[in-house]
Amino acid sequence: MSVSDQMMKGLLDGAILGLISQGETYGYEILEKLKERDFPEISDGSIYPVLLRLNKKGYVQTELKKSDTGGPKRKYYTITDKGLEELAVFRNKWSYLNKGMNNLMRSVEDAK
Repeated sequence: MSVSDQMMKGLLDGAILGLISQGETYGYEILEKLKERDFPEISDGSIYPVLLRLNKKGYVQTELKKSDTGGPKRKYYTITDKGLEELAVFRNKWSYLNKGMNNLMRSVEDAK
């Protein structure tokens, strides 16, 4: 099922902040975690602009570290206090929206 770009853009910030809040991680690992959780339509290049935006807003901080595999250094992301606050706001908004949509969809199904 295809999800619109506008919907995905709004959800990716919160999803990625949520993953980073669980512990230090890097871009490819974030992508893999999203796929493991059946998050739709994530391409390799789609998360890096989000990570850059979250960093510019001060929601995450980055640190370059040696790769475990001996490859090039990786940029690791950790959530900041400001990022935790933004994640709390996102979760509240998501909960409110999700409740409303679920109620609406149930009423549509009940009307059939």
